[in-house]
Amino acid sequence: MLLSVDMKTKHKKRTQGSTRTKNKGVVSQKLFETDSTYFLKLIAICILATLWLKFTTPIQIFGTHLNAVPVGLMTGLLVVRAFEHSQDDRKIWYAVLIIVGIISYFVPAGLVI
Repeated sequence: MLLSVDMKTKHKKRTQGSTRTKNKGVVSQKLFETDSTYFLKLIAICILATLWLKFTTPIQIFGTHLNAVPVGLMTGLLVVRAFEHSQDDRKIWYAVLIIVGIISYFVPAGLVI
């Protein structure tokens, strides 16, 4: 009888040890935003990425001709870094910024000086 009680307590100790969490002190945050907020951010990022400062005559810097400067792309990178807290969302916004910025270089959009 005593032997069966000891086996039950040993079994309990093993199950309690296996249910412990490994990441103590780490609090996971789940930030929910509405679809309209996400869509508004997407539109704002796309508009920001299309802003280029284009020159009528190319500027030569260090032997390289510079036709345009991606002003909106650079400010967009800073805005995303400052306001987006989730790393996964930041990666998405960075990808959108870079793709829209590259595409908008070839279309006639931006400020021409």
